[in-house]
Amino acid sequence: MTRSRQFLSDNSAAVHPKVWEAMKAADEAQTPYDGDALSQALDERFSEAFGRECVALWVATGTAANCLALATMVQPHGGVVCHREAHIEMDEGGAPGFFLHGAKLLLAEGESARLTPDTIRAAIDPIRDDVHQVQPHAISITQASEYGCAYRPKEVAAIAELARERGLGLHMDGARFANAAAFLEGSAAGAAGPIDALSFGCVKNGGMNAEAVLFFDVGLADVARYRRKRAGHLQSKGRFLAAQLIAMLDGDLWLDNARQANAAAQEIAGNCGDRLIHPVEANELFVRCTATERETLRTQGFDFYDWGGDAARFVTAWDTREDDARALAEAVGGL
Repeated sequence: MTRSRQFLSDNSAAVHPKVWEAMKAADEAQTPYDGDALSQALDERFSEAFGRECVALWVATGTAANCLALATMVQPHGGVVCHREAHIEMDEGGAPGFFLHGAKLLLAEGESARLTPDTIRAAIDPIRDDVHQVQPHAISITQASEYGCAYRPKEVAAIAELARERGLGLHMDGARFANAAAFLEGSAAGAAGPIDALSFGCVKNGGMNAEAVLFFDVGLADVARYRRKRAGHLQSKGRFLAAQLIAMLDGDLWLDNARQANAAAQEIAGNCGDRLIHPVEANELFVRCTATERETLRTQGFDFYDWGGDAARFVTAWDTREDDARALAEAVGGL
């Protein structure tokens, strides 16, 4: 029986051994909830990583991270500007409306699922400043985007400037933040830019069940703590989530893992030629393939998602085997 070669999602990647070790080391009696030493250390550790003060709260899912962050910025009568293909719009099952008590997502355009100041203005400028229309309260961008493309620091800075001009909060969905930072070959601070809150992804990058919500506008964290409890995300043994996050920060494991995933994606991209629909800047590839070609790849043992029309999505991870990436590259090149 042919071994399955998995390119469905980095969500299914293995937990990194160093993360397992950190969780095992945390398996002793500690203060419950977030009163343990590991949870208490998160603010300092993430502040060091990003080069500016922040408050870090752990949660179990990226959806919770995104929605709890946005809930601190947006009133129920307000709105969040996001790309029309953003995860909070397409893949979170209405969770933003639930966590934000009915606040609306205001959809904007942008190439490769990235917003620009112009596309944001196009979405919000027609809104009248009166009680009859939903007013924007925040902007949410995704780093790397839903199509695996990274915002450059100048692009984030331009959006941040617009947010300040309009009095809007700025949130970054960083489910694949590490992959964007690795592509940009810069620091965590450079990949994030002057944002107010970041959902720092861990699960896709070698974690088990921990994500971090980072508040650079530290006052927002006071509200988020209460909302986290109310939403059922204040886990009694939070030290195990904190242990995963600290393991990721130790020795820049989060960047090393992302570099491995990105390198596997580049291996495959080298044989895709003009089949590529979007530039490969992280660990996702969107490739033109007919239904027959997709079936051919599946018969060779490759698992991946169809992506509407004649397209397929392939996602690499920190644990993608070199021979699997090379085999997929050769298979796509031979179509």
